[in-house]
Amino acid sequence: MRRLLLFRHAHAERAESGQSDLDRVLTAEGKHDAAIMGAYIGRHGFQPDRVVVSPAARTRETWDAVAAALHPAPSAIFNERIYDAIAQALLIALKDTPDSAQTLLVIGHNPGLHDLALMLVATGDINTRERLGEKFPTAGLAILDFALDAWAKLHARAARLERFVSPKSIARATN
Repeated sequence: MRRLLLFRHAHAERAESGQSDLDRVLTAEGKHDAAIMGAYIGRHGFQPDRVVVSPAARTRETWDAVAAALHPAPSAIFNERIYDAIAQALLIALKDTPDSAQTLLVIGHNPGLHDLALMLVATGDINTRERLGEKFPTAGLAILDFALDAWAKLHARAARLERFVSPKSIARATN
């Protein structure tokens, strides 16, 4: 079995005039939300053994907050192919994952991550799938399970949606 954690970066500042999109950083809310999600990943045992992150500042900061909650935190690979990629490009990049990795965490951007999740999911709780279909918010986390023995075999409609959570859904569940 393979497990894929698709994590949209946390809330980032808007680009200022002349600022590169790659240089946008997290807001205070984004840093807080990323830490909440990192704690969630660690607390629920979704420890990745491979991490691939877009090179954008906001995804790097999101990873830093998540990594702080993982013990031990795996090293991350910063892959330009993840930055602002469409779903099909993300799928191709994921197929290059070594088979030694059982659980892969990808921290990237919308709309690519959302489209990829929708492309891959075939089964899972209907209400959870409907929530995923509506929106993939900042700091959103989709956990997909695959009955595959190799990442190279990833294909559309191959996943079961295990979970779809966000800082807001976690807050609702704990209040």
